[in-house]
Amino acid sequence: MAVNEAREPSKVVSLSQRLDPASPRVGELLNTVRTVAAQRLQQSLGNLFEHVDDALFDLAEKAENNAAQMHYFDGMREVRKRRPAVERSYLAQVSRELSHLAGPQRPNPAQAAPAGGIELSLVADNELEESLAITSMVSKNESRLARELFAVNQRLSVICGGIKIDETGNPLGPAALAQAFRQALRELSADMRVKLIIYKLFDRYVLATLDELYQAVNAELIRAGVLPQLRHEVARGPGQAARAVADVAAALDAGQASGDEVAFSDDLLQTLRQLFHARRGQPIDGGAAMPMGTSPVAAPTAHELLGALSVLQSQLVGSGPLPVQNQPVDVAGLGEQVAQLKNQLMRQLGALRGERPGQVASVDEDTIDLVGMLFEFILTDRNLPAEMQAMLARLQIPYLKAAILDRRLFAHRQHPARRLLDGLADMAKSWSAEADRDHRVHDKVKSIVDQLLHDFDDDLGIFERLNNDLQAFQEQSHKRAELAEQRVAESTRGRERLEQARRRAAREIVDRIGEQTLPPLIHGVLARAWANYMVLTILRQGEDSAEYAGALRFVNEFIASAQPARDAESRRTLRQMLPGIERALRRGLTQVAFQDHDIDRLLGQLYVYYRQQLGDPVEATPSVEDAAPLIPESIQPIVERDAPVRESDQQETLAVPPPDIPELEVVLALKPGTWLEFTPTGGHSERAKLSWISPMSGRYLFVNRRGLKVADYAPQELAASLAAGSACVLASEPLFDRAMHAIVGRLSQAAPSPPDNA
Repeated sequence: MAVNEAREPSKVVSLSQRLDPASPRVGELLNTVRTVAAQRLQQSLGNLFEHVDDALFDLAEKAENNAAQMHYFDGMREVRKRRPAVERSYLAQVSRELSHLAGPQRPNPAQAAPAGGIELSLVADNELEESLAITSMVSKNESRLARELFAVNQRLSVICGGIKIDETGNPLGPAALAQAFRQALRELSADMRVKLIIYKLFDRYVLATLDELYQAVNAELIRAGVLPQLRHEVARGPGQAARAVADVAAALDAGQASGDEVAFSDDLLQTLRQLFHARRGQPIDGGAAMPMGTSPVAAPTAHELLGALSVLQSQLVGSGPLPVQNQPVDVAGLGEQVAQLKNQLMRQLGALRGERPGQVASVDEDTIDLVGMLFEFILTDRNLPAEMQAMLARLQIPYLKAAILDRRLFAHRQHPARRLLDGLADMAKSWSAEADRDHRVHDKVKSIVDQLLHDFDDDLGIFERLNNDLQAFQEQSHKRAELAEQRVAESTRGRERLEQARRRAAREIVDRIGEQTLPPLIHGVLARAWANYMVLTILRQGEDSAEYAGALRFVNEFIASAQPARDAESRRTLRQMLPGIERALRRGLTQVAFQDHDIDRLLGQLYVYYRQQLGDPVEATPSVEDAAPLIPESIQPIVERDAPVRESDQQETLAVPPPDIPELEVVLALKPGTWLEFTPTGGHSERAKLSWISPMSGRYLFVNRRGLKVADYAPQELAASLAAGSACVLASEPLFDRAMHAIVGRLSQAAPSPPDNA
């Protein structure tokens, strides 16, 4: 057993008994590690590729248009073809790095291919997106696997002669394995969207199983006598604390079960406290009082804090009503008010006590600062119009009271107060004065803010009640908007089908005319009357119908009838064609708004024309060879004379801008339901939701919150608007989630770096 072997002095390797890198035993131990790693990684990689087809097929079925669907199908074929090469490349790189681990010039996998963050502005957009994906999953897994990875690092350091090996230099660390996979994926020529799906599967089926690999490696090295008594202790500095928060947030974002959320919430709150204290340069004191003054007065209780906040809340209510719609908003002034609340609270506590408070419990100060940062974020959030920022900013005091009463507010996604603020922000995101002319949305937000300011004391149930009220309002508004949105989409779809049918009919006629010059009479009938009949046939029966095939045969015969009849055979052929031409014209023109007398007049013109073609005598009738046909003005031309329809003209709505425009990738990644803000030059900004992407033209249809059409864009037009800054994509994540990520990032940057020996 491993314990018995570890007790043999000759086989135990301690930190003070590091092996010579040239020792044969180093090679044996590394070979053992390499064998274990190869077996585990090959199995994990196989699981990954077994799920690629299913993942890409599901995405292809849900694709918004044919182009996106083909990306995924092409990716499936490419992965099947190149899978063996990717697997060989990946396993070979990992094996090579392990073999070189104890070499005199041991390469650092992380340095050889940085995981992101270095010179990001100089890399291509696809590479940046790839780097960000790798950085995210590496950070998450390094934090999750810290204990097991620490032990592997220490044992590898010992057998490699004391060379310091950390998570970035360990060939089996998440960073090195992710970079090796990135290199291996260069065997694929798949679209970046496909690669990002594969990276997600790599995270799920490879990195997520590394704990088993590390346990196996540690067990083998313990069996070989390498640090059998090592304790898995990992020091945490502010940097690790920030990563722990990111890990917790990522786990919650991924949809942790409600039972797991409690444990994550505890970790999140504890890590936030670490960051706050690191920011202030003071150690965590287990909740003891933290000086905010010089007087040794007892810290205010939660009851005192709530009392002081209630006084400030009543003063805020008495300071004046909420702003009305279209009233100018001083966002900068509101920001100053948010920042000053902490000082106002301390002054109010002093006034209630009759003495200056010298201390506040550190956990309460953390809560005060956290709520303050939340509302600072609200006032800088591009998602929220200024009018909505002004109203939501008034909720700082009620939300601080709620956070003091229940500190889980910041960690539990289903907390009623959190859901209410997310719901208000989501409704505010879609608000604009133009789309809210009846003030229904503005007044609803104002009503909820007013109720919280006037009625909230210490009953947290008010948040659930207001949230239910808001949801009912949203559902009612959504039903009304959905009907209007459907009508807009159906109308747009109908126009596109009509335009597509017109283009199809025009192309068929132009292709059949070719280089010929037809008499105006023949050309006019084809370009106007018969082209309209073809369009109607496409819309009613479809291009595969017998009726449409008959319409195309008529085009061929009608063009042939315009050829000169110079001999007996050609005249006989023309005479045989004429009855069929007359029958087809009567039947077809009846369906496109021709009255009987109009049909008779047109056929009369054709009768004269064909008599002239056949050389038959015509009673004192002028030549109609150059005459325009007698067609009602309501029958609009579809094919203009001497203006043939080119294939490139028909495809103009699908034209793609140059591939070096990064905004095009943003556009192609948009999904229905995404909100954008449009700010035309010299005009008022308008917020609109992507309602529908046409499978025919690829155009993007946008509607406002009432379901009314705002605009429609071809992909390249929308990309140009994004590049010019006249359009921007609004975030789809809930307000609280975005605020928490921003707060963690801000605290992490403000925290001092840990010492080297941390």
